[in-house]
Amino acid sequence: MAITLYDLAAAEEDRRFSPYVWRTKMALKHKGLEFETVPWRFTEKDAIAFANSKTVPVIKDGDTAVADSWNIAVYLDQAYPSRPGLFAGTEARLLCEFFNQWAARTVVTSLFKVILLDIFERIHEKDKAYFRESREKRFGMTLEQWAADPQRKLAEFRGALEPVRPILVQNPFLSGNGPGYADYILFGAFQWARCMSPIRLIEPGDPIYPWRERMLDLWGGYARAAKGYPA
Repeated sequence: MAITLYDLAAAEEDRRFSPYVWRTKMALKHKGLEFETVPWRFTEKDAIAFANSKTVPVIKDGDTAVADSWNIAVYLDQAYPSRPGLFAGTEARLLCEFFNQWAARTVVTSLFKVILLDIFERIHEKDKAYFRESREKRFGMTLEQWAADPQRKLAEFRGALEPVRPILVQNPFLSGNGPGYADYILFGAFQWARCMSPIRLIEPGDPIYPWRERMLDLWGGYARAAKGYPA
């Protein structure tokens, strides 16, 4: 039986954009597990209440429900140990958890300021009031104020990526010769932007650029085939 994955959709049902769901999709592909996606939107909280969650990703694997991209990744390695691992042992998992926390506080936060208004424009009409109210309460200002001076915010995002560049100069992936969950964490942010915004985040001379191309090509070009803008 295929795993069911609840997947954040924009106004267009086939535009799927959550950075955290993209981590989970790539993890499921990595494990070689069959899954089907269910489109979900911000105001459809009741649809995932069975998992005690108000946000996606949520998976249903038989009788087991798991919420949160990190929890899902850990679950997949524990539930399917004979399939390719997302983490190369406990120490690697702990280091990856640190990377996960760093990415959430730096990369995702700085990128959100760059693509926020594009996201707001493309989400479903029924989600817009909720999205504006909840985010403006979090930011303490309007969406427009938070996203002001986009060129400066783009420069800040590019600067936040500096710690990963030396790794990608020496290795094809953050995890070494092949992709691992750290790659899916960072790639989720790039795919979030690619699905919702035409803004060019990085230039071809950046060592991150060929890495992103490799990520888009994984699993038969699965991520590249998703509805989005030119990378």
